[in-house]
Amino acid sequence: MTDPAPYTQPDPYTRDTPVAQLRAPEGTDPNTPWIWLIIFLPLLPSLGLFFFDWSSFVDALLADPTGLGAYSVIFSPGYLAITALGWITTGLIIWFLQRRGVPQPFHWAWIFLTFVVSYAVYTIGRSVVAHRRTGRGLAPMWVTIATIVASFVVGIVIAIVITQLVFDAVLMMPLAP
Repeated sequence: MTDPAPYTQPDPYTRDTPVAQLRAPEGTDPNTPWIWLIIFLPLLPSLGLFFFDWSSFVDALLADPTGLGAYSVIFSPGYLAITALGWITTGLIIWFLQRRGVPQPFHWAWIFLTFVVSYAVYTIGRSVVAHRRTGRGLAPMWVTIATIVASFVVGIVIAIVITQLVFDAVLMMPLAP
């Protein structure tokens, strides 16, 4: 009689850790300071938008018929500060992800979708998983959604201001003879 063991393979759908062990200990607070920093740090680079000289940018754009003047913005201190803050923020988020209070809350590698989609992928995913493990922890998800909505509103306001600056600059341009 042959042994059936050599012909069996492990079931790829079994868990390494039983579900009961994935529950957080009673009283675990999923709302660590790190998750709140992950939510609010991406807003830091956008503060540079309020210090950017939009009227000079529009004037330079309209004064140069080739449009190359608009590229000078990438060498301005405001733009460089926004870019640097963006990279620093992303690095800090990845570093903060290493501090967690919930067992296997949500893999930190999801933060790399920040470059493609949004930081919200991690914060919402972590909130859902933390809620499953602790029964609490949905507040970061709702705050993330609120910051996204607020960012859209601020973006629309900035777009309206820039459009108004362009229209004002075009209307003030002297007509060519």
